[in-house]
Amino acid sequence: MNAKNLSLPRDPVRRRLLLQLKKYSYLIAMLPLALSGLLLAAGEATGLVNLFAWGVPVVVFGIIPVLDKLLGQDSLNPDEQADVPQMNSERFYQVMTLGWVAGFVVLLIWGLQVLASGIFSLPGAIGWTFSIGIVGGLGINVAHELIHKDGKLETRAGGFLLALVCYGGFRVEHLRGHHVHVSTPDDASSSRYNQPLYNFLPRAYARNFINAWRLEARKLERKGLPALHWRNELIWWYSISAVALALCTLVFGWLGVAYFLGQSFIAVTLLEIVNYLEHYGLHRRMLENGRYERTGPEHSWNSNYFLTNVFLFHLQRHSDHHAHARRRYQVLRHHEIAPQLPAGYSTMIVLALFPPLWKKVMNPRVEAYYQGEEHQLA
Repeated sequence: MNAKNLSLPRDPVRRRLLLQLKKYSYLIAMLPLALSGLLLAAGEATGLVNLFAWGVPVVVFGIIPVLDKLLGQDSLNPDEQADVPQMNSERFYQVMTLGWVAGFVVLLIWGLQVLASGIFSLPGAIGWTFSIGIVGGLGINVAHELIHKDGKLETRAGGFLLALVCYGGFRVEHLRGHHVHVSTPDDASSSRYNQPLYNFLPRAYARNFINAWRLEARKLERKGLPALHWRNELIWWYSISAVALALCTLVFGWLGVAYFLGQSFIAVTLLEIVNYLEHYGLHRRMLENGRYERTGPEHSWNSNYFLTNVFLFHLQRHSDHHAHARRRYQVLRHHEIAPQLPAGYSTMIVLALFPPLWKKVMNPRVEAYYQGEEHQLA
């Protein structure tokens, strides 16, 4: 499917065909679940298992950015009347995300068994844990899609997936914190203009964890309940994390501890790097009444590259997500009004790791966006 300059055709037959092609393109998002196994097989076949143990980050941050540029951008939006109701009712899209949760459980257990087999040297073992952690970070994106839904099955599946990377608090803080305060100084997940990634990350780790507990405590207080109550959902999510860690420890000892906590740290870090680039330098303006303006498409960076869009279940159409948080991933739209990243998320994550390069690329875009309103950059 060549996504270069793809636009919505007026011919309904052709439009439906393109939407069907894109529908099955989301199968690409399942690739990370198989990638570690494929790379392990290649490593065993070539006798380079320790090298191929690092293969997942090479594919995600090396090969995919190249393919992203080759395949180009995708501006295909479904028609609100003709397409969206039917697409929302199709079980295929829901099965994809719920199936991802089940697949990650299998991958997490199998990955630890492979590590415990002794097949890797120390550098290979670190690379293997790093690779599984990258997949876990992609899993947080799947969990993000699920926790925004109304049904208990999806929201609980999303929370369970977050618990497997020790970030159950995201389910509370993201919905009740980030979406309320996005692109304001009150949001730890919205990076400021000129703020380096390595200044942003430790603040995001700490503030998002603490704020999740604060938000849940306030919710329980309104119901007349103490913070440490069985109805505190954070206790349940972190209990699942603790049970998973205990099982890894009982069966595999310190190796299980290092693996479970290591992949969790990589997954959470990948999430926060994505948070860093999604709102960098963008602000909701303060109104005369002292409140911030309503969240709109212009308060998130978009990236419309086809491959990373389907690879990430349309996460890169982040502007539409923040403007309409309950829209399912398959019907998220591209908005021309939204500020556009110069590349897909895979490329931008690598760029963010090098603050001077990041500022060289992104600061002029932020400045151009606020031209005539330079005070917004303060």
